[in-house]
Amino acid sequence: MLRGSFTAKIDEKSRLKIPRDFLASIEEQYGRELFVTSLDGVCACIYPMSVWTEIEQQLGAQGLVRDPEVDRFFKHTSFFGQVADIDNQGRVLIHQRLREQTSMAGEVDVVGSFDHLEVWNLERLKADLSAAPFTDADRRVVAGLLRQAGKPVIP
Repeated sequence: MLRGSFTAKIDEKSRLKIPRDFLASIEEQYGRELFVTSLDGVCACIYPMSVWTEIEQQLGAQGLVRDPEVDRFFKHTSFFGQVADIDNQGRVLIHQRLREQTSMAGEVDVVGSFDHLEVWNLERLKADLSAAPFTDADRRVVAGLLRQAGKPVIP
């Protein structure tokens, strides 16, 4: 489980130093091979390769690859995406197209999102959080989903 948020830095060679807590979890659970991409060009998403492969297999196994929405999904993620490996210093390359599109240089925020990481330009993340705050209505929906699953409800 990848959770929390850490400030990190993209160095002059376009490498992101993955925060230590995330790095340990990724290497232990998934290994060092990653798929670095974006769905919308707003933030970068770093998927362990086994997680990304499962997404591809699920969409392919259900015959969804011919659906226009799935086609757009793969077109976007392929356009922004590249396979990468975690190097011996715990860094991963964020390639130029993705870095430029997401306005990432220097300090960034790395956010855990269950089974992958999101890498954000900090100002863009703050604006996104402000533009779409977590509301009482959101809380009720999440609580309802947890109740349906028989799980404890968040306060």
